[in-house]
Amino acid sequence: MSRSQAMIHHPVQKDLSMRFMLAIILVLLAAWPTARASDGIVGFVVIAVPNGTAPPVETALWYPAEGAPPRATRLGPFSQDLVPGAPVRGRDLPLIVISHGSGGSFTGHVDTAFALAQAGFVVAAPTHTGDNTRDSSGATDLGARTRQFAAVIEHVVDNWNPGAVSPGRIGAFGYSAGAFTVLAAAGGMPDTGRITAHCAAYPAFFDCRLIGAAAAAPTQPNLTRAPQVLRGLVVAAPALGFTFGPGSLTALTMPVQLWQAEEDAILPKPHYAEPVRAALPRSAEFHSVAGAGHFDFMSPCPEGMARAVPAICGSAPGFDRIAFHAQFNAEVIRFMTDALRP
Repeated sequence: MSRSQAMIHHPVQKDLSMRFMLAIILVLLAAWPTARASDGIVGFVVIAVPNGTAPPVETALWYPAEGAPPRATRLGPFSQDLVPGAPVRGRDLPLIVISHGSGGSFTGHVDTAFALAQAGFVVAAPTHTGDNTRDSSGATDLGARTRQFAAVIEHVVDNWNPGAVSPGRIGAFGYSAGAFTVLAAAGGMPDTGRITAHCAAYPAFFDCRLIGAAAAAPTQPNLTRAPQVLRGLVVAAPALGFTFGPGSLTALTMPVQLWQAEEDAILPKPHYAEPVRAALPRSAEFHSVAGAGHFDFMSPCPEGMARAVPAICGSAPGFDRIAFHAQFNAEVIRFMTDALRP
């Protein structure tokens, strides 16, 4: 081939190469909006979970979603950018079940649930029947809480959007009474016989006042274990922590992230987080939050709610609940991502 022929042939090769590269770029650009459109979109639905002969358990679900752009959606006093009823994005996703504190509801940890869903988790948050904002008649029925917790896991895994959740990738988040629920459902064996002596010594503590107001004295509850193995637990300000003595948590071999509020006046040190930490068979990832009160683990309150329930929404001077939750949610996501890794 002559030099002149080579000079003519070379631009043709470059032209073909450019066309090929342009075709690839156009394909990628066409796919890019679709891939990006589902990123960070959170779906939401409230379902009724069957619970044997007991009333169904109202349960909220946040999850990674496909579909229309999110819109502001009211969840009680809160508002979140959600797509109600959107299709689930992904299969075999990890599941986190949130158990709220006594007298709470599924809205107690909405910011944490939303952050987890954005990070790729399905989040199920029951409003515990008989121990919520509308009805506290069963607030001391500890066994009922674990039965509801187990029912939610079973229903979400087997019946809600089959295949969306992996039965081998389940974790739990529990706060206050919900932390006790999670520890018991994971296999903990509390000794409620310790309550009498504890409350005789500390009758002004919140849990003792709640028990004292109940019609009947507490008995050893009939606890229900989760139907699947829980692979990671986040436990915040655990109620009745003193009922977990040596050997009571030996079944909890999964990773545990344990949180304590240093200025907790509701469940004060050293009667709650400390016994749980000592009873765990493996060292927990322990966080003691300086300046935090008991309710600071709950979602930061919108303005109207803050005015209505200042006892729950208020924080100590100098403590920024919004800033804390940014860190708290990031730590929970990091921990659960590692614990529930496929």
